[in-house]
Amino acid sequence: MTWDGPTAAWWQGEVEGDPAYRRDVDPLLAELLDGVVGGLTLDLGCGDGRLLQQYGAVGVDVSRDLVRVAAVRGPAVVADVGHLPLAADAMTAAFAVLVLEHIADPEPFFAEAARVVAPGGTLAVVANHPVFSAPGSGPFVDPGDGEVLWRWGEYFDRGFSNEPAGTSSVVFHHRSFGDLLTAAADAGWRLERLVERALDPAGDPLLAAQTQIPRLIGAKWRR
Repeated sequence: MTWDGPTAAWWQGEVEGDPAYRRDVDPLLAELLDGVVGGLTLDLGCGDGRLLQQYGAVGVDVSRDLVRVAAVRGPAVVADVGHLPLAADAMTAAFAVLVLEHIADPEPFFAEAARVVAPGGTLAVVANHPVFSAPGSGPFVDPGDGEVLWRWGEYFDRGFSNEPAGTSSVVFHHRSFGDLLTAAADAGWRLERLVERALDPAGDPLLAAQTQIPRLIGAKWRR
């Protein structure tokens, strides 16, 4: 799949039109980056650059179309987050928002972040919860009493699913929580904070019945 063309246009519309980004996703990132100030910050998978100015960040993204938009908001270059065109120890912090689930292998992501972030620096990640990303997972309603339950799907296996994205589709890659945390630890990242969150129902009765089901994770590591 490519993140250019129709997929890039879909992504811009998704971010602008879905209030969950401002209601759930952005506040979680702000919590993780609270107190992380000074130096150079890297936005891994910056998309259209909507967060560059807020965090004074440099952005990288695989999509040329999205980087073209991001470059109006701040410095941004086309690059794979698993092969960063940056010197070792060049950054003081890095963050990724709803990016990890679109990467086939998490190991290069964590390794490259560890290479370019200086010792003592921070990595913050907001992602879809692995419970949500497992192929075949999702809510279902018990026909007996109407209780909303969760189908775990293929949680323990690495896998992926293709999800509609306008006229195209995007791939969601799944790894268990254990796989993700181990990949980060193997790259030299020390976990400082881990947050699991449901989505704000905002008047949606199905989401209101899922307030004990995690949909987002937020993690903060120190190198």
